[in-house]
Amino acid sequence: MGSQEKSQVGTVVSNKMDKTVVVRIDRQKRHRLYRKTLRVTRRYKAHDENNECNLGDKVRIAETRPLSREKRWRVVEIIERGDVAEVAPREIGARILEETREAAAAEAAARAEAEAPPTVEEPPAAKEPSVEAEPAAEAEPAGEDEG
Repeated sequence: MGSQEKSQVGTVVSNKMDKTVVVRIDRQKRHRLYRKTLRVTRRYKAHDENNECNLGDKVRIAETRPLSREKRWRVVEIIERGDVAEVAPREIGARILEETREAAAAEAAARAEAEAPPTVEEPPAAKEPSVEAEPAAEAEPAGEDEG
């Protein structure tokens, strides 16, 4: 009898290491006492020789000899390519935040224009000279003579 290697199917959640991917394997387990179905997740580090795996890929991994301290699995095949964005979430969040600020500023400017009462300017001949402007004009020459 030959040895049968254990194999499992999971999703790649990280490929930042060289020739190593982290594969998440989800399974459902029933609680012994309460009989409630629980979702149990395990993460395995698997050897990816050619760095072919990307985030979100569905892969089959097989048990193998210890390749490093934590790596005891290898990627056998890529079952399905994942559909994950190439842009990091931080970049997406920063872009959305910037667009939101710009939209809020534009909206505030539009609201300020709408709320401001229309200003009607009178012709210059109709304006009466202000009383405050005359004493200010007289005060300046007096200040220059004293100095």
